[in-house]
Amino acid sequence: MKDNIVQEGVHNYTDERNYVVPEDPKVREKLEWFKDQKLGIMMHWGPYSQLGIVESWALSDKDGYWSRKDIDWVDGDMELFKQQYINLNKTFNPIRFIPEQWAEIAREGGFKYLIFTTKHHDGFCMWDTKTTDYKITGSECPFRNNKYADITKHLFNAFRKEGLGISVYFSKADWHSEYYWAEGYERSKYKDRNTTYNTKEHPELWEKFVKYTHEQLRELLTNYGKVDILWLDAGWVCPQNNQDIRLQDIIDDIRKTTQPGLIVADRTVGGVYENYVTPEQTVPEKPLDIPWESCITLGTSFSFKYDDDYKSLRQVAHLLIDIVAKGGNLALNVGPQPDGRLPAHAIRSIQDLGRWLKVYGEAIYGTRPCAPYRTGNFAFTKKDGKVYAFYLYDENDKPAEELTIPVDFDCKSIAMLGAEIPIAFDRTAEGMKVTIPPRTGEIPVCDVFVLS
Repeated sequence: MKDNIVQEGVHNYTDERNYVVPEDPKVREKLEWFKDQKLGIMMHWGPYSQLGIVESWALSDKDGYWSRKDIDWVDGDMELFKQQYINLNKTFNPIRFIPEQWAEIAREGGFKYLIFTTKHHDGFCMWDTKTTDYKITGSECPFRNNKYADITKHLFNAFRKEGLGISVYFSKADWHSEYYWAEGYERSKYKDRNTTYNTKEHPELWEKFVKYTHEQLRELLTNYGKVDILWLDAGWVCPQNNQDIRLQDIIDDIRKTTQPGLIVADRTVGGVYENYVTPEQTVPEKPLDIPWESCITLGTSFSFKYDDDYKSLRQVAHLLIDIVAKGGNLALNVGPQPDGRLPAHAIRSIQDLGRWLKVYGEAIYGTRPCAPYRTGNFAFTKKDGKVYAFYLYDENDKPAEELTIPVDFDCKSIAMLGAEIPIAFDRTAEGMKVTIPPRTGEIPVCDVFVLS
């Protein structure tokens, strides 16, 4: 079993040298669209938000050493906890969920697409699936009669109305399915993230799970409008690990019918269905010459956590700049509250980011990496014959009055985004030396110079 794919719930990412360029021209075209977006909002949300702990992972006995550290109300009785977790569908009732508000907040925050967790490893479905009753519209879920009960449908519609792209996050593993975590097999009592049985020895059971998975994917990619990206989690579910869900049987058909050009991120698996790679809670040290997206939390947790600490504007903006300068996108994760609202502190961080992007977004959206990418406090992007040079400030710095931008080309003019300040400059051996008039006020997040 390839358990090194995920360590303490965090996925590794595929080496860019193993990237397979898609043959489908519509997919390649959609990837160029993807690289223009730069900023997506990711949302892990489900019944587990009621507990304020990590999503799903505490159900896996082998992952208990790290995922159960915040569970202290069952006196160490993990079997009781698991049953309580499974029964969270009976109390999940997010009556303050208003999808239009989420979409408006996201748009105003400068986000360009949504990545929504339709199903995590625990198997609870956030759409009106016909494959199981373990769902947001299920007979045991109190939210089933709400006008927004089919959360995925209403959320996707609201975000599309605001002009944002749609990404379906879907876990290939399903720990609630009797076809995945089946009882009465060699790993049924002490479960890990994999099937409880050997798929080679029980092909008929595995085939039932494949059919189940295909039915769910077809629902999401047929009945829920235009989808730009299929974001597949649980990288251990793959042919190399004897868990082949035969993506080719469903994806190729979907691309020919309901979702032409669909991007697929079969994360960590590699091959023709990993159209971009997904570093998690990290940023590559060097630029990647393939499409990629870092998924990073705004707080400290992917799922909602009570009294979480959220990143400041400076932290988020610097993160975004670093990623974009290296050719990637940022999927910034926000965990909604169990009542259906976004956390107030998260909203404030998002609003701050939106105001910043209204001024500096020109140097972010639609850009491509530009040498020397990241060096010291400088970061670079380019677009439409212009080079954008970011100079990043720490909170204790003083606004610079003189900087040397480390570029090896001449330019006709240098301006500053967001400021009506004339910039004098000279060519030196180290680069373009700029002189900035003295400024007062708060330490800026960064200075952004436009080199034409």
